[in-house]
Formats: sequence, structure tokens, C-alpha cells
Amino acid sequence: MVPVLSLWLPIVVAAVIVFVVSSVIHMVSGFHKNDFRRAPKEDETMDALRGLSIPPGDYLLPCPGPGQAMGSPEFMAKMTKGPRVLMTIMRPGPFSITSNLVNWFIYCLVVGFFTAYVTGVALAPGTDYLKVFQIAGCVSFMGYSLALPQPSIWYSKSWATTFKGMVDGLIYGLMTAGTFGWLWPK
Repeated sequence: MVPVLSLWLPIVVAAVIVFVVSSVIHMVSGFHKNDFRRAPKEDETMDALRGLSIPPGDYLLPCPGPGQAMGSPEFMAKMTKGPRVLMTIMRPGPFSITSNLVNWFIYCLVVGFFTAYVTGVALAPGTDYLKVFQIAGCVSFMGYSLALPQPSIWYSKSWATTFKGMVDGLIYGLMTAGTFGWLWPK
């Protein structure tokens, strides 16, 4: 067993490596360039939504109210007529990526922490690189990827986008696994 706090170096180094690799994937490679499509009549759609003064948040249309049965004739008529929409309204104003990047780095540290915990419980100091790679890779892949299909399953998010996100998670898991194997205590 290896205490999780003694694995602080692989946690931090893996987070930095994943942060850099994810930046390359998202900003240089073009792998995610088609994840979102432009809405038809974008300006008119934005004007219509702006006129409704919808506060930032997640919305479902149609959305059954409290106590309203999803199988009621009224709700089913709305579902049939459409459109069915799942949308996130963000605050207006210029986009600042700083908070997103800080939150992403914190998330990478959290995945690294749980990877360290599970790998540390499972393996002893001096364990062979490939065994560390195997356990750390599996745990970190799970942390980066396995929740991604849920929006595709429940909310019709594009499976192609989900699959690409899981490929990213596989790459991040491999980077984390390699880092843990490299920096594993002797």
C-alpha cells in the first residue's frame, strides 16, 4: 500500500500533462471542430431568446411541471408538436476562458487524487511500471470518460461528440498512467 499523500508528485505532474495535452487536442488538432452546429437563423434565434430574458441555467422544453404527469395528454401533445429542446443559457458578455481552465485543472487534480488512492491501495512501492500503468490507466480513464455517455443516453446528445470526448479521456488516462508508472515510489 502507498499512502495517497505520498503520491502528490504524480498527481500534480499528471494533471499538468493532461492539461497541456487537452489544450493541444482542443486548440490545435481540430478534433473537436464539429462538436457544435450553428443554429439556422442564428441572429433571429438569439434575438428571440434575448427577448425572453431567460436567466442562465439548464432548460428542457417541454418540461413537465411539478406534479404534472409526463404521460398526460397535454404534455404528450407538446412532445409530439415539438421542438424538444435541451439548452444551457450562459451569462451574456465576452467569454473568459480563465475560470474554465482553472476548473479543468482542479478536475485533473481530482482525477489524479482518486487514481492515486485506488492505485496506492492496490499496489506496493516498487511495483512494476506496467502494473502501475494498468491500474492507474483504468482508474483515470474511468474518471475522464465513463460519465460522458449519460447525456447521449438520456438527452440525445450527439454520440459522435460523446465518442470523441471518450477518446480524449483515453488519451488523458494513458498520460496519467504513464506519469504514475514513471513516478511510482521505489
